[in-house]
Amino acid sequence: MRIVSLCPSLTELVFALGRGAELVGVTEWCVHPKPAVDAVERVGGTKNPRVARIVELRPDVVLMNDEENRLEDAQALAAAGVRVLSSLPRTVEDTAEMVRQIAAALDAREPGEAIARDIERRAARVRERNRDAKRVRFAYLIWRKPWMSVSSDTFASRMLELAGGENVFGARATRYPEITPNELAAARPDVVLLCTEPFPFKDVHADELARESGLPRERIQSADGEYLSWHGSRTPDGIDYAARLVEAAR
Repeated sequence: MRIVSLCPSLTELVFALGRGAELVGVTEWCVHPKPAVDAVERVGGTKNPRVARIVELRPDVVLMNDEENRLEDAQALAAAGVRVLSSLPRTVEDTAEMVRQIAAALDAREPGEAIARDIERRAARVRERNRDAKRVRFAYLIWRKPWMSVSSDTFASRMLELAGGENVFGARATRYPEITPNELAAARPDVVLLCTEPFPFKDVHADELARESGLPRERIQSADGEYLSWHGSRTPDGIDYAARLVEAAR
């Protein structure tokens, strides 16, 4: 089988399913697992893949993500006769089903089922452990200039909510709302999580946000964006990571 993956988390999943040797194309942003992924041809970015080159590679399937990738690229590939399998899980349960679907498409049902069951098992354990615990009010920031957060209709928020978190911007109408430091302070979060991707937040940005919002600096922390937003084989560990973040802020 010949596989092209246009989403970093799905590239990692293909390797976890034991099909990494069948990858013939990945994006410039596909970085895990090293060094194996470095041996695969790069076919552009997630937003600007080289469609003509992908068609030349004659893949049996191209794995895409509805949010990471563009609809017009998926349509162009389909029009060229290429099979496209795209997904957009918003919950851990969605992710388990996505893993099963991709595993079936890659004839890797056994390792796929093992990953899916691990997701479901860890989610059930974390949910039960936090069932009666105090909810932790959090804000999860993904961008600076402008400051941007996430609503509850996002994978990262659902991961933290599963672990006992309550998103202070969860009810916003847009999935990635712009916010001001004053709005952040007024929302009274117990913890503000600055993710490491897509914007690479560092300590200096936490210092800046503390000054602008007036929130205590110790309440503003770094969070690994890969664990909280990559869905697939990283999700089991991501569930436990989210739980540790929420429990530490409780």
